[in-house]
Amino acid sequence: MSKTVVVGMSGGVDSSVAALLLKRQGYNVIGLFMMNWEENDPDGACTADGDYADVRRVCAQLDIPYYSVNFAEKYRERVFKHFLDEYSAGRTPNPDVLCNREIKFGPFRDYALSMGADFVATGHYCGVEHLNGRNRLLKAKDTGKDQTYFLNQVRESQLDGVLFPLAGLDKAEVRKLAEENGLYNANKKDSTGICFIGERNFRKFLQTYLPAQPGKIVTLDGETVGEHIGLMYYTLGQRKGLELGGKHGEEGRWFVVKKDLQNNILYVSHGDETPLYSHSCKVTNLNWIGYMPQPTQFCTAKFRYRQPEQKVKLTLENGYAIVEFDEPQRAVTEGQYAVFYDETACLGGGVIEEVYY
Repeated sequence: MSKTVVVGMSGGVDSSVAALLLKRQGYNVIGLFMMNWEENDPDGACTADGDYADVRRVCAQLDIPYYSVNFAEKYRERVFKHFLDEYSAGRTPNPDVLCNREIKFGPFRDYALSMGADFVATGHYCGVEHLNGRNRLLKAKDTGKDQTYFLNQVRESQLDGVLFPLAGLDKAEVRKLAEENGLYNANKKDSTGICFIGERNFRKFLQTYLPAQPGKIVTLDGETVGEHIGLMYYTLGQRKGLELGGKHGEEGRWFVVKKDLQNNILYVSHGDETPLYSHSCKVTNLNWIGYMPQPTQFCTAKFRYRQPEQKVKLTLENGYAIVEFDEPQRAVTEGQYAVFYDETACLGGGVIEEVYY
């Protein structure tokens, strides 16, 4: 009797091809669509309806059953509340990281197992190794699409019985498989940005939940050069949206270099990026995946998703790590994640608590 695998179906091409591959491998495949955000567009239509319609079409093509489950309330409690708290504190969170631990590999995985699944699968670009009772999170073949960064906070135990069918494929191969098999969404555009905001204007979205407090934009020399619309709308290293063009001449760009939450001041630099470069940081909320860290060790790290791995030295203290960079790093941001790697695997990660310049 074939084993049953429940596949998290988003309506996108990646999860659809994951289901296709698992069916080919002889599994009894069930599609499960997860609704995490309930909101209507300006025309009154639920924005998740279109994705679920794509899931229904693809599952019909694959001849597999499909279901939906609503985790919107849990998402607001476990992910969105933290997102708003962090922005209120002047930090820059990554809700997609928390969503993986708190929803996709938490309640969603539990729900799938309650349906009688032997395995749970998703369309993430990464791999997993189940060996001697331990689970390791492996890098994907497609380094440009590797999604281990977003899985750095998933507990090792949450990877029990999890399959990642796309580990050995790159995006072009996935699209090709979808086209060759006539999948309805073969050429569907990839979703971008934060899952519950999508293509909408981020500032406008945030304004509906958090009151903006305008304040001064000041240079590191103390000169006031403009007014910001609220510290939460700016990130370190940001160039666009400052509306300071022409001040100090046209040579060089303006950059956000610091946020003073207590005095509601946004600090900027003109042309000179050196204030953005730091030499180390403190990382808390450490989570290790299939790995036993040493008190002091050398590895690589990413401080944002689209970044090549950087050589670092890790020193573990009481519940946190000091991460020293081989080379100065630009715009390492409090509230984001530092994610650690060796040659083949994601070792885990934690939250950037303090940055040292």
